[in-house]
Amino acid sequence: MTGVAHSPGGFDYVQRGDEVRITHRGRPATTLRGAAAAQFLVDVESGDPQQLMARVTGDYKRGSERAARDHPRNR
Repeated sequence: MTGVAHSPGGFDYVQRGDEVRITHRGRPATTLRGAAAAQFLVDVESGDPQQLMARVTGDYKRGSERAARDHPRNR
C-alpha cells in the first residue's frame, strides 16, 4: 500500500494492488482500476499530484482550469 498522506490540497491517494483510491479530506472521491490506475500512477510522478487528483475526480476550480492552452490534452 503506497500513497500520499495528509496533503495540504486535501486530496490523498492509496495504491492497493491494481487499484488506486482517491480521497478528498478523508472522504472517498473515486477509485481507479486497471489501465486508468496505471496511467494515474505514471502521471502523478511527473506532475502536480493535487491538480491531477482534482482533474480525475472532476473537483477542480472551474475558472482557472478553463485555459485551454494549459490543459494536458493540448500540450
